[in-house]
Amino acid sequence: MRFLFPSFLFALLAIAIPIIVHLFNFRRFRKVYFSNVRFLKSVQEQTASSKNLKNRLILASRIFAIIFLVLAFARPYLISSSSGEASRQKIVSIYIDNSYSMEGVNRQGTLLDEARRRAKEVASAYSPNDRFQLLTNDFEGRHQRLLDYESFANAVDEVKISAAAKDIGQIVGRQQDISASEPNADKAVFLISDFQNNMMPDNKIQIDSAVSVRLLRVTANDLPNVSVDSVWFVAAVKRPGEAGKLVARLRNNSTQAAKGVPLKLLINGRQRAIGNMDIAARGSATDTLSFSGLEAGQQFAEIVVTDYPVVFDDRFYFSFNVRPQLNVLVVNGTNPNPYIQAVYNSDSYFKLKNSPAGNINYSEISTYPLVILDEMTEFPSGLVQQLKAFAERGGNLLVLPALNGSNASLNNLLNTLQTDLAGQTLVADKKVTTINLRHPVFQGVFEIIPQNIDLPQVKKYLSFTAASNTNRQNLLALPGGEAFLSEYKVGKGRVYLSAVPLDDSAGNFARHSLFVPIMYQLALLSSNDQRLYFTLGKDRAAEIPNITLNNSQTLRLKHNSFEAIPDVRQTENTTQIYVEDQLKEPGNYQLLKGDSLLTYLSFNHPAGESDLSYARDEALLSTLPPKQTTFIDSTDGAVQSAVTAANEGIQLWKLCIILALLCLAAEILLLRFLSVQDGGGTKQWQPAKS
Repeated sequence: MRFLFPSFLFALLAIAIPIIVHLFNFRRFRKVYFSNVRFLKSVQEQTASSKNLKNRLILASRIFAIIFLVLAFARPYLISSSSGEASRQKIVSIYIDNSYSMEGVNRQGTLLDEARRRAKEVASAYSPNDRFQLLTNDFEGRHQRLLDYESFANAVDEVKISAAAKDIGQIVGRQQDISASEPNADKAVFLISDFQNNMMPDNKIQIDSAVSVRLLRVTANDLPNVSVDSVWFVAAVKRPGEAGKLVARLRNNSTQAAKGVPLKLLINGRQRAIGNMDIAARGSATDTLSFSGLEAGQQFAEIVVTDYPVVFDDRFYFSFNVRPQLNVLVVNGTNPNPYIQAVYNSDSYFKLKNSPAGNINYSEISTYPLVILDEMTEFPSGLVQQLKAFAERGGNLLVLPALNGSNASLNNLLNTLQTDLAGQTLVADKKVTTINLRHPVFQGVFEIIPQNIDLPQVKKYLSFTAASNTNRQNLLALPGGEAFLSEYKVGKGRVYLSAVPLDDSAGNFARHSLFVPIMYQLALLSSNDQRLYFTLGKDRAAEIPNITLNNSQTLRLKHNSFEAIPDVRQTENTTQIYVEDQLKEPGNYQLLKGDSLLTYLSFNHPAGESDLSYARDEALLSTLPPKQTTFIDSTDGAVQSAVTAANEGIQLWKLCIILALLCLAAEILLLRFLSVQDGGGTKQWQPAKS
């Protein structure tokens, strides 16, 4: 046991006062004479014994009352494993969880309000010389310095809800950074949070042995919550004037089933569709929302659910582009192919450009979503490298081989693209026997799949060696699994390799009913628009099609009255917009170049914040060093005393005061109820008769 103020122990000399009083009792006794004291002797002995016992008990109660009172002023405490020297300055880092889940409520208000109060209570348990760091999920620069109590309390009042979310490992790591600058001080870190499951780190956290970790949990009432998990379009391409279908997946984050959850789709601020969903407890469900055709151009949209009282995740933002047309480049080995022209020129949505093999503008290739190589016999090395870069960046390439030339140049291209290599040209009447109906190329092509489907026939085709390191996926195959039309993934793009050219002498593929939908789908699937949405705090960069900027031009992100200038990095075919921690609120942001709208970028809160499930104490302790980690009682009035006990050990001064009061009460009871007849006596005694 130790004392905060050991100088008060000199007051223990005061116990001499009751001892002196009891030793020098100057009360005068009155003599009483009796004619016969033979029968009085035993009474006198009994009275003296009782009186001595009473006096000793009173003396003991007074002595112990003084002792406990002096000890109370000396502030005794028991040393705990996490307490440091009371005289040393302490560096205290207090983390306040300000993620969206802290909008939950309990009987004291919102969790963030309670966390702010608890942070002040923790700081008030320290001395005026101690210094404090405030940390939130935003990891702001102003929170990287040490504050006195008044400045800390003012900073706590300014903490607001943020879209940022960090796991415990990131938080404790940042807290240790600030404490490392004070090697001679006692260090403690506090985490005040609801401790959602999404805060749990992947690995066990390593902490400096000189740092103690204290966890203070704030608990929300059990509330139902439905959130939008994700959205996607049924069709890969949105064409002007055509009806569209959007699939929305909703998630029920509570332990009770959600019935009749209403939702609506807003596009450009106008309601375009509504829905109603039932979702099982802890489950998810999807709904398809149909809407009428859109005009060409950039579109911003949101899915809105009605879900009280947790409303921070009731809006899910996304944006997309409705292209006015789709460009297709055909590089011809001979004359322009009439079948390709017939397919794409029949629909005004496609803009077809034919280019001779000897007159290709290499810089123009990257501007086309789909490039078709039609019966080329020579592939210059410069073109090969351009086509490889084109595919890796997300472009789609269709290779229609020439059967009357050497395969050496073609194999140079295929080897660079890491596909199967061309072999011999085979002459045989065969019919396609296998169709991969699960491939996206055939989605939506058949309303009803016939049992005996008619498939293309070939008379002459190019065989391919089946290399073991390719990722070939057959769309159409000949007997024995020989490739007829195959797909290969190359970077972000696709390479489609045909075994036959579009020539009647090679077969009837160009005249078959599958030819038109396949060519349409290859073009439509090549439309690689930007992502529908991004996640705040997770996606640091948004990739969009290439934007040309001169040295004096900048891009701006604007949402309502908020504006930010993002960091822009140019690659060969794309522009990357780095937002880092500039964006705090979800929404549809305009990307502006001067006053011109380039596109919309949509940002949503992290999906994990909607899942209101919390980590157990055992799970938290398993990720932190157990000898350095303690839980602080978060009930009213208990935080400050619990922190003080953790800092200075187990406080005993209150116990000493209680014991002192009990001793004084014992003295009063002894004086009041333990009454004995003293030696002087108060009664008249009659002499005994002989």
